[in-house]
Amino acid sequence: SASRPPAFADAVAEAVGGDLTPLGSAGAKTAAVVRGEADAYIHAGGQYQWDSAAPAGVALARGFVAVRVDGSPLEYNVEDTYLPDLVVCRADLADDILAAIASVG
Repeated sequence: SASRPPAFADAVAEAVGGDLTPLGSAGAKTAAVVRGEADAYIHAGGQYQWDSAAPAGVALARGFVAVRVDGSPLEYNVEDTYLPDLVVCRADLADDILAAIASVG
């Protein structure tokens, strides 16, 4: 997230050979990934389900990966509406990005 990048963002970007790009909302960041303008959107500052449900759904429908930073599935329509973290990325980058997060996060 550009407005609140995770503490590990620089280390993950370096590990996968990427750069950080500031963007607006969760929807704008996910759209940039889906349009091929960015490789990944990583958010670890917490948000509510309604902030990412539609963007994650669009990404998943288009064949992208949308998971928690530990690789576990996103869960929506649950009692606790707080979602602590999110990764949206190209499927071919998912393993490398999640491994980089695990190694520095």
